Amino acid sequence: MAASDRMVLGPLVGSIDQGTSSTRFLVFNAKTAELLSHHQVEIQQKFPKEGWVEQDPKEILKSVHECVERTCEKLQQLNIDITNIRAIGVSNQRETTVVWDKTTGEPLYNAIVWLDLRTQSTVERLLKRIPGKNKAFFKFRTGLPLSTYFSAVKLRWLLDNVEEIKQAVDDGRAMFGTIDSWLIWSLTGGKNGGVHCTDVTNASRTMLFNIHSLEWDPELCQFFDIPMEILPKVRSSSEIYGLMKICPSLKSGALTGVPISGCLGDQSAALVGQMCFQNGQAKNTYGTGCFLLCNTGQKSVFSEHGLLTTIAYKLGRDKPVCYALEGSVAIAGAVVRWLRDNLGIVKTSQEVEKLAAEVGTSYGCYFVPAFSGLYAPYWEPSARGIICGLTQFTNKNHIAFAALEAVCFQTREILDAINKDCGIPLNQLQVDGGMTNNKVLMQLQSDILCIPVVKPSMPETTALGAAMAAGAAEGVGIWSLNPGDLTAVTCERFEPQINPEESEFRYARWKKAVLKSMGWETSEAPSNGDTSIFCSLPLGFFIMSSMIMLIGAKYVSGTGK
Repeated sequence: MAASDRMVLGPLVGSIDQGTSSTRFLVFNAKTAELLSHHQVEIQQKFPKEGWVEQDPKEILKSVHECVERTCEKLQQLNIDITNIRAIGVSNQRETTVVWDKTTGEPLYNAIVWLDLRTQSTVERLLKRIPGKNKAFFKFRTGLPLSTYFSAVKLRWLLDNVEEIKQAVDDGRAMFGTIDSWLIWSLTGGKNGGVHCTDVTNASRTMLFNIHSLEWDPELCQFFDIPMEILPKVRSSSEIYGLMKICPSLKSGALTGVPISGCLGDQSAALVGQMCFQNGQAKNTYGTGCFLLCNTGQKSVFSEHGLLTTIAYKLGRDKPVCYALEGSVAIAGAVVRWLRDNLGIVKTSQEVEKLAAEVGTSYGCYFVPAFSGLYAPYWEPSARGIICGLTQFTNKNHIAFAALEAVCFQTREILDAINKDCGIPLNQLQVDGGMTNNKVLMQLQSDILCIPVVKPSMPETTALGAAMAAGAAEGVGIWSLNPGDLTAVTCERFEPQINPEESEFRYARWKKAVLKSMGWETSEAPSNGDTSIFCSLPLGFFIMSSMIMLIGAKYVSGTGK
């Protein structure tokens, strides 16, 4: 096909959306925000020990290259000129920690994923150095409690336990970064001059960053004993970081020197993509976890109800920083994946919606998926997953319904906390993320919150936010963020269909189940010296095993659905 025959749509912006479960590359029209094409690759998660979650940084990088090339091929098949891609944005799973060798470009260990729990003993050791063992000691500097969730303790564990990393630090070869840093460094040249940077939103999730001065904090680095020379340079969320080559393997149309000019942690990217630029606007993203962010403008608000204070965005070097209150739930879409991969009661994630719709109730069954402890508003690492209220009538449909309901109850807890902290209750909830395609879930969410749930017709708001930041960057200037220029979004709306009394009753039962999930696990060895496999498993395991046997017995007897 001759170049003159290709469709010209004006400037395009690409967006790398690197999440916990998958990597995607999406291309948008910068003038209309229309999604033109995309490609997705699922990412393998590794569980080498109980509570450990890892990913291969090289697999993640390879998935990015594959998604970019496949998307460019699809664009060419659509007769769209890929040479009009003027900028690339990056959004990424936050907190996930990578250390690599800057001389070889090779990772020195697998990426430790944000969900990982191996650092609980590290957290407890660090707490002993804090007056009163106060988890919130650094809250007013970082916005965060001391937790396994954030990057600093993961990095501390790596420095304590991986000899290759200790040696690389001593030799001056080590680089640390979250996934955005690893990708940008690799895509802009890697060991041949790659740019080692991060943006303020990702830096604010490390526990090493002062969210007021917008700099790495020497006292925090000293507390965690992290050498500052391995840290990336912190930049705004919208500026040119470096240049990358796109689609070098295509026979025609390879692009060189396309700027990577937008970078946002995935939840901040979704806030931008939902156009929540005003104080008090909020969104909830349903991915592997569930994350509700409320924009608090240029003022950092500190929660009294278990929420995090985080940086929402800084859309340009000379632009002001904006903050958000955040409620973080570890397990949302991951519970559906668990039903599929661990229990095997469904073959695809979509089947969970069908199972739940067939019964329309959990029949008194409540599921607390605290596989990685409880995040907001409890911050309770000792919690583990449980299913309560089982009877001989319970079948896989009820468990599927209870799993979806659990996502909604966790969101309700966070929304209650945000309403208390902000003083003005939200009158509707804007939602996005892969799970929002589940209409049963969205209706359940509205019922449990007792407010409307509003879903944009174009659900790829995380990727859109990164594209907006990239296109608006100084030196690119093809995407206007002025309120009057932003494209209006059509939405699907879900209204509450049950009475508030029923919602409150179910929510109270859920809270009772949450209390029962706490206190299962401890990092200390059993006092009687028994180190058998059964002592290492949380009690939640035995509850899950009993439940599986119960369902199995029903199927043998022919009573199960």
